[in-house]
Amino acid sequence: MYKDILVHIPTERPMRPAIDGSISLAANLNAHLDVVAVGYVATSTAYVMEGGAAVAAVFELERERAVERAEAALAVFKSEAANAGISYTCHALGAIPADAAGSLGEMARLHDLSIVLQPDPAQGSFDNDMPSEILFQSGGPVLFLPYTFRGAFKANRIGICWDGSRLAARAMRDAAPFLARAAEIVIISVNETDAVAREASASGLARHLGRRGLSTRTVSLTATRADIQPTILSLAADESLDLLVMGGYGHSRLQERVLGGVTRAMLEAMTVPTLMSH
Repeated sequence: MYKDILVHIPTERPMRPAIDGSISLAANLNAHLDVVAVGYVATSTAYVMEGGAAVAAVFELERERAVERAEAALAVFKSEAANAGISYTCHALGAIPADAAGSLGEMARLHDLSIVLQPDPAQGSFDNDMPSEILFQSGGPVLFLPYTFRGAFKANRIGICWDGSRLAARAMRDAAPFLARAAEIVIISVNETDAVAREASASGLARHLGRRGLSTRTVSLTATRADIQPTILSLAADESLDLLVMGGYGHSRLQERVLGGVTRAMLEAMTVPTLMSH
């Protein structure tokens, strides 16, 4: 069960989806929320001068202003959380983006679930970078809420995106608390190959979940690689799914986080909350 949840509240983007989604989920699960907002210190601030007390003074002033921005974002959350009567702790950080990403990744490792807002490529913001950093660094499930999300979070109808891979299996296991409470589970199988069919097929997943007492239905789809993401989202709309579960593909390359094609496309255009595991 998800009892200890980390929430990233953006400071440079609309925060309502993250606030509404996390508070409603915490109330439903009787879970505690650790809520973090980051005020970003421009990386150029640290290099405005070389060495000495002057640099430290400039950086500290900028950090204090950044913390104030984070506290302003958290004040909105606190008001809503108090009305909901949930358990929560707030953390205001002021840091350069790289340090903030490291701190959030470390914090996420000691939580059952992390909740983040879908990146919005139309808005240039360091808040767009933090969700994927948490996905790469946390070692656990990350619930991405679309920036169009409104109202209370629910997971009555769940779609499992299944390709037989390790990451898909990890996401499926990480979603167990949601699956156990779901009214309907749809296994979404895209381009299942003969090799996967023998060892880690959609029908095998259905049997596995059946032994947990979970009833499932399988939908098999065929799509080109470029069409996988829109095909999944189209099915999610047709099936009125509340939540998608999928592996979060990607790797690090010379300190750069590189998302896999389908994962990147999903983060760019998601229309339904999506739980990912890396």
